[in-house]
Amino acid sequence: MDFTFTEEQQAAAEAARGVLAKVTPDGVPSPARVPGAVAEGFDRPLWDRLATAGVVGLTVPRAHGGAGLGAIALCLALREAGRVLARVPLLETGAAALVLGTYGGDAAGRLLPALVRGEAVVTAAAAGPTGHGPAELAVTARPDGDGWVLDGAHTAVPWAHSADHLLLPAHTTEGRPVLALLPHDRAHDQAHDRAHGPAHHRPRPGVSLAEQVSTTGERYGHLTLDGVRARADEMITAEGAWDALRDLLTTGTCALALGLGEAVLERTSGYTAERHQFGHPLATFQAVAVQAADRYMDLRAMEATLWQAAWRLESGADGPLPAAADVAVAKIWAAQGVRRVVQTAHHLHGGAGADTDHPLHRYHAWAKQLELSLGPAAAHEEALGDLLAAHPLT
Repeated sequence: MDFTFTEEQQAAAEAARGVLAKVTPDGVPSPARVPGAVAEGFDRPLWDRLATAGVVGLTVPRAHGGAGLGAIALCLALREAGRVLARVPLLETGAAALVLGTYGGDAAGRLLPALVRGEAVVTAAAAGPTGHGPAELAVTARPDGDGWVLDGAHTAVPWAHSADHLLLPAHTTEGRPVLALLPHDRAHDQAHDRAHGPAHHRPRPGVSLAEQVSTTGERYGHLTLDGVRARADEMITAEGAWDALRDLLTTGTCALALGLGEAVLERTSGYTAERHQFGHPLATFQAVAVQAADRYMDLRAMEATLWQAAWRLESGADGPLPAAADVAVAKIWAAQGVRRVVQTAHHLHGGAGADTDHPLHRYHAWAKQLELSLGPAAAHEEALGDLLAAHPLT
C-alpha cells in the first residue's frame, strides 16, 4: 500500500485549506449560550466559496463536472473543515455524491451537476430511529406498482431542514438494504413555517420533519415516513450502495475528528507555552509535556488508521478482512482519541474551557458529537469482533 497523496489529492486539500483558513471558529456562539439552534441552517456563503473552489464537487464524477476524486480527497478536505468547525454539509454531500456517482441512476445523474455548482445540497440519514442498531432497518421499502412505498423514521438527520435532497437507507421486505433519494421541498417548508412555526415540517406527502438540536448546537431533524411514495428512479437498489455510504460517512467523521483534535492540541500547546507558573512556562513542566505528548500520539494513531480506511474504500483492495474492519478501527481510534485530546485540553487550560464563552467549550461540544456520531468506540469494537469471528485470520 502507498499512502502518498497524489498531486490532485494535495491540490484538493490546499483548495479546502485556502477557503477554510478565513473561517473563525470562535465567531459562532457556544451551543450552551443560546436556547435553541445556533443558526437556522448551515453557512451558505462559505458553502458557495467551497463550491467555487471546487471543493464541493471533489467526489462528483468528471462526466458530471466534478473532480472525480475519492474517499481520500474528501477526507483531506474534511480534515481542514474539522479544524475550524466549519458549519457546512461537506461530509454528507461529499459522501452522497460519491455513492450517487457510483450506484445512482438517471435521477442521480441529473442532480450531480447541481451539486458541483453548490446549487443543491444532499444530506444523509444514518442514525436510524434511535441512533443505535442498523440504520437500514429503520425504514421499510415495499414495491408498489411502478414505484415504492416507504414507512419508518430516522433521527438526528443533519442539515435536514436546509438540504434539497434526503438520502436515507431502508430495507425491502426480503431484508435487502436499499437507498432512497427524496427531493426536499424547502419552499413548502418555508410556507409551512410562516403558517405553523418551524417546529414541524411536511416537505412532501407522508414525510414530516420534527425539530431537533444537536450537541454542536446545529439544527437537526427527526424524519418520519408514513406511506411515502417514491418513484423507481428515486430508489438505489444496487448491492453495496448502503454499505458504501455508511463507510464513507464513518470515515469522514474520523477525518473531522482528526482536524478538530489537531486544532485543539495546537491551541493547548500555544496556551501552555505562554502561561507561566513559578516563573516558567507550563509547557516546560514534565507532567504537562507528557500529557501533550500522549495526545500527539493519539492524533498520529487517528491519522494512520484514517488513511488506512480511506485507502481501502478508494482502492477496493482485498485484505484478510473486509474494508469495514479498517473503518471500524479508524472510528475506534477517532472516538477515543478526540475525547482524550479535548479532556486533556480542558485540564491543561486549568478548566477555563468549562466557561461557555471560551472557544474550547465549542470544540468540546463538537468533539462529543463526533465521538458518538455513527457509533461510539464500543459499538465499533463489537462490530470488529464480529468481523474477526466471521473471517478468521490464517
